[in-house]
Amino acid sequence: MNFWNNRNVFVTGASGLLGSSMVNKLLSQGANVTCLVRDWVHGSKLLEDNNLLRCNVVRGELTDFDLLLRSMNEYEINTVFHLGAQTIVGTASRSPLSTFEANIKGTWNLLEACRQPPTLIERVLVASSDKAYGSHTNLPYTEDTPLIGRFPYDVSKSCTDLISMSYFYTYKTPITVTRCGNLFGPGDLNFNRLIPGTIKSALNNEPPLIRSDGMFIRDYFYIEDAVKAYLTLAEHMLEAPIVGQDFNFGTETPLSVVELVTRILESMNKTELVPKILNQASHEIRKQYLDCSKAKTLLNWQPTYTFDEGIKSTIAWYTAFIEKENALKSND
Repeated sequence: MNFWNNRNVFVTGASGLLGSSMVNKLLSQGANVTCLVRDWVHGSKLLEDNNLLRCNVVRGELTDFDLLLRSMNEYEINTVFHLGAQTIVGTASRSPLSTFEANIKGTWNLLEACRQPPTLIERVLVASSDKAYGSHTNLPYTEDTPLIGRFPYDVSKSCTDLISMSYFYTYKTPITVTRCGNLFGPGDLNFNRLIPGTIKSALNNEPPLIRSDGMFIRDYFYIEDAVKAYLTLAEHMLEAPIVGQDFNFGTETPLSVVELVTRILESMNKTELVPKILNQASHEIRKQYLDCSKAKTLLNWQPTYTFDEGIKSTIAWYTAFIEKENALKSND
């Protein structure tokens, strides 16, 4: 029997990159999905795939505790994927209060809403980030690496982790925390991010912009592998010693920004375009990548896509998306 068939699932951040792909996969496996949606985002895969028509839709924000509690009870939620957050590092630096509201208060609101009807909730998966670790000289990060975020976005994720574990240890709320590398794939409409921005520039025959000096190092993680990681973790959560644990997920193949942009341009046959290095990045961790041994050992999980496979699929999606957007504009 399919694990997800007829299971009542609540997804925050449903219109985002990870959320829209998660909803699509859960629906394909027969889950009854309830989505928390704050903004009606034009072009979101959640809308484009017509998946909202197949979900219960709760309009509101993570800062609305009463809304979250009502949703848990009325839709008799069994499993929660807490994917909603303010995810842009630059936005967090410009506006820390709104980021803290969404990422920190939003997390404790959701966990409290999950705690109050304990007979309903069997598993809560909280999306943290590799940024929660802060900056360390010893790489790669393991799950035992201290959480020492310093900049606003990193701090918001360190707090997300600590609050989540507090609810597990204090109230036995069935929680696991995920820390993923930089997600990429079809459906990311934040074009100020490196991968969508580079692809868009290349499609427009414009030099890609690199905000940093190009030497920042990250682990880039394809969205389909991320969805598989979350579902695998959820399906094993009630097994000891999974619940109450945190897990790194990534490819363990870090790339510098310059290497990443070069690989994208090569995949698009746009190597004549020379990136503009702005060297303007601030409040960001210089080097970070993950050790995923724990997930491989305890969950028997492995990423299935290489970076090149993931980026080719991503380029194809953006090519079709931008062509469609340009056609709509020309008809206006």
